Formats: sequence, C-alpha cells, structure tokens
Amino acid sequence: MINRTPPADCRALVLFGATGDLARRMLWPSLYALHCDGLLPAGFQLVGVATSAHTEAQFAERVRESVRASANASLYEPAAFDAFARRIRYVATDVTAPGGTEPLRRALDAGAGGVIYYLSTGPQLFAPVATALGQGGLVDASSRIVLEKPIGTDTRKAREVNEAVGAVFAESQVFRIDHYLGKEAVQNLLVLRFANAIFEPLWNSTAIDHVQITVAEVVGVEGRWPFYDATGALRDMVQSHVLQLLCLVAMEPPAGFTPSAVRNEKVKVLWSLRPITPDSVATHTVRGQYTAGMGGGAAVPGYLEEKGAKASSDTESFVAVRAEIDNWRWAGVPFYLRTGKRLKERSSEIAIRFKPAPFNIFAGIGQQLAPNTLLIKLQPNETITLTLMHKQPGLNEVKLGQVPLNLSLDGEFTKPRRRIAYERMLLDVLRDNSALFVRRDEVEAAWQWIDGIIDSWRATAQAVEPYSAGSWGPAAAVALTGRYGHSWEE
Repeated sequence: MINRTPPADCRALVLFGATGDLARRMLWPSLYALHCDGLLPAGFQLVGVATSAHTEAQFAERVRESVRASANASLYEPAAFDAFARRIRYVATDVTAPGGTEPLRRALDAGAGGVIYYLSTGPQLFAPVATALGQGGLVDASSRIVLEKPIGTDTRKAREVNEAVGAVFAESQVFRIDHYLGKEAVQNLLVLRFANAIFEPLWNSTAIDHVQITVAEVVGVEGRWPFYDATGALRDMVQSHVLQLLCLVAMEPPAGFTPSAVRNEKVKVLWSLRPITPDSVATHTVRGQYTAGMGGGAAVPGYLEEKGAKASSDTESFVAVRAEIDNWRWAGVPFYLRTGKRLKERSSEIAIRFKPAPFNIFAGIGQQLAPNTLLIKLQPNETITLTLMHKQPGLNEVKLGQVPLNLSLDGEFTKPRRRIAYERMLLDVLRDNSALFVRRDEVEAAWQWIDGIIDSWRATAQAVEPYSAGSWGPAAAVALTGRYGHSWEE
C-alpha cells in the first residue's frame, strides 16, 4: 500500500532542462503519476526551466504529449492531466546570466516550504546553476538539489562540482540520483539479503564462486556521438550504475535502513576495491568498439560510421572488468562487470554464481551437477530467480536438471502497474529520504578507482578491440572470464 501522506515541507519543484530528453521520457511522466496517486502536496508547483521560448500553454501541451508517449500512458485522462497542468509553470531563462534568476523568483509562489531544484542538465552546469541559485537568494535550509549522473568526469572534476554545490547546499540537501537504485528488483535485493536469514550465512567467499553484473544496450550512440566520444562506456556506465549495483551486492549489513547507515556500508565497498594498475590492466579489463552489424533485425552502422563521428577514435563503447574486493567477506571472489552498446540484447542483471556441491553423489549414474545461480534481472523485466538442481519426473533412472525458482512473488502482491524508477526517486526527494541516493564520498571513491583504470589504459596504450554490432562484445571479454574457468551468463 502506498503511503499517501504527502510531504508538508515542500512547495515547489523546479526542473532545469525541462524540455530535454530525460525530462520528456521520464521526469514529467513520473511527476504526473505521483499527481494521479495523490502524492504531490496540495498547491505544489512544478516549474519548468529552459532557454527555449514557449508560452505556459505551449509547454503544458509538450508535457501532455510526453505523458501520452510514455510508459505511464495508461494513466492519461484529460481531466486528470488538466488538473496536473494547473501545477505547471514555465520560465525561459538562463539562470547563470546576470539577472537570470529573477524570472524564476517571480514564477515561484511565495509561501512556506522548501523548493526542490532538479538539474536535468549537463554536468558542466551543476556548479554554475547552484552558484547562481545561492547568489540569487533562492536557497534556504529547507531547499534541496537533485543532480543527475555523471558528477564530473574524473576525481578532480567531481570534487570541483561537489565543492561548488556544497558551498550553497549542505550535504543533507544534495540528492545525487542514480535511477537504477529506484528499480523494484534492486530494492528487493536489499530485502532479500537483509530480511531473510537463509541468505546471509551464504553471502560470502565460502559459498559464492563469483558475481557478474551486466548492463547491455542494443542501441548505439543515438545521435550523441560527440558527447559519448568524450565520455566512453567506463565513465558513462561503470562509474555510476554498475558500481552502485556492485555496492549493493557486496555491502555489509547496515545498522538500519537509514541514509547514513546504508551509504556508510556502500562507500566501504568502494574503498576496498583493489586498484587496477598498469601491471594488471591487460588481464583485468577489456575495451571494445562496435563495428557495423545487425541490430533489431536491420543493418546498423559501426561506431565510426555514426552521425557526427570522426574518422578515428579510441573511445570504448564496451568495457569488461574483473574487479576484486579486498576484505574478509569477498577475498578471492571475482566480480565481473560488463557494459556496452550495440550488444545482442537489452539486459541489465546481476548473476550470483554459488560454488558447486562439495561432492557429487550422482556421478556414478552419469549425472552432472550445475552450480546454483541467483539471477536478479533489472530490465527489460524485473525478476529474481534462484536456479536449483531438480530430479526430472519419471519412473526409470534418475536424471537431473536445473529448475528456476521464482523469488519475485509477482503472484503474491497485487501490482496494478509497473512503475518508472524515477517515481520512487522523486518521491524519496519529496520525503527527504536520501538512503538510495549517492553521497559525496561515494562519488569520489568511485572516480578514484575508475581513474586508476583510465590511467593504466593510457600508460599501456591498451587499444579498443572491434566487435560486431549485435554480438556480446569482443572475443577478449570471453577470455577475461574463461582464463579463470568462468563464463558469462547469457
């Protein structure tokens, strides 16, 4: 059951980048869903900010089309949207320009309660916008700021952003968002681990052989070649989504489900990651770049043939990493991380492979045992399954097979619709609950580990390896796991 007690200390959300792609696909549809569920406070304003010129009526129509084209389209009703639209204001301004905050000040109704500033913009604007809001007198102790990833492009730049934002907002007011943490299956992972006594004794190097985390995309750079080429898969995906998932799998039990307790344990994992150095980078990482191939049943171009591409580039569109955590719980357990574009299928999942049974009593009758695997799929469908060995039905000889045990409990709970992860994250911002958001020291610790890989690539001149669009990446990614007797979950 949804807790329908709306927060009382917020009076508005200001969305910078209000006409951008993320706002159109995710943020406006999520805010509309919260409105339909009665989870936005009475009189709560939604102020869109961008530099393009629109009347408020024109902008509201853009939002209407965003909702109707989104995953929440089934919620659309003209009367409900009209009520939602009455919350919306639009301000065309550049707040970083002289006097740029004045139009925003005029748009915000006076009254009690804080204002949430959501920066759905490029990271280069985080510091200037935060500074402008502070200088314009639009920030007080009840204000909050939400920052989309990435926070910087390396440790130094992340610290610069954090320092600039921290000069205006206290750390408790800063919400660094990673929408993967809002997915139902990710939150179920925490419950699975810490609300069931059966798993915790097995959640360590004694019982677990290795862990795989895959975030695979079928799309290419989608017209964003210049931006992506300056970033690459390691900075774009591993530093944020993938490392956050690793932390949730590997963290120690927190003292409670509070923001500080959860994030304290996550950052300890990042501190424990073994640095990847020039001596280990060749055996522990793979860089790839897609070439022309097939995607979605049609021919697709290679990375260097995409719109806006240069004649040459060594930016990786695929990366695989063997990560190791140097602590008592995980010593000797590899964590294989993999992400890339133009891969065979869209899939985000965590596979926890347990060690095999210590002795096979069925070997004498020709039966082999397969290790148990806990598979947590985040997309395209959110499911949790545990694969167990099972006897195949029959009266003759014993034959063994693998059977997936569904742990998602879809049939046990009434779920009227699948929610966009941003709904959960936005609601947590409204309720001032930062447990599933990323703290400053987490961001900087993650960048330190990533910077070590990038520096090692440069020091060893590690080249990108080609892979055909529609495949699972370079052949070297298979060797990355194969040399240790492991294989990717596919």
